[in-house]
Amino acid sequence: MSRQSNRSTDTKKMNSELFTLTYGALVTQLCKDYENDEEVNKQLEKMGYNIGVRLIEDFLARSSVGRCQDFRETADVIAKVAFKMYLGITPSVTNWSPAGDEFSLILESNPLVDFVELPDNHSTLIYSNLLCGVLRGALEMVQMAVDVRFAQDTLRGDNVTEIRMKFIKRIEENLPAGDE
Repeated sequence: MSRQSNRSTDTKKMNSELFTLTYGALVTQLCKDYENDEEVNKQLEKMGYNIGVRLIEDFLARSSVGRCQDFRETADVIAKVAFKMYLGITPSVTNWSPAGDEFSLILESNPLVDFVELPDNHSTLIYSNLLCGVLRGALEMVQMAVDVRFAQDTLRGDNVTEIRMKFIKRIEENLPAGDE
């Protein structure tokens, strides 16, 4: 019986490592294809956005989470449900702005950066920028415009990885005439 649970754990670890290595290969190829880190950062964010736009449907179906009432609830769902479901980690939600429209997700560990060291010639590369795009794309699909950026990164020598999220506005659904 315990043998099966070990296999399940081994399979999850192998899947995680395969994902990490595949992501690394993607970033490496982007660095070869584009002339500077800024372009790579834009491409990673754009790819993440496209993933987020599609991933939100899977998330809503699998998590059975209802509509969040405010930005604080949204932050908790992102940290405690979404990150846990897709990356196996639970970042802490902290550093709220006084207006309650901005917060930080603190990742003690970032599974995307396992086995990664940034070369000196890529000091401005935001290696995990895909995550910012995923968050922005997913939230846009539930009518929330947000700004998402990395504030700290362990790959740059910081103690933690910090993703900063700022609420911009609620997006109004534009229904075609007659579809109200």
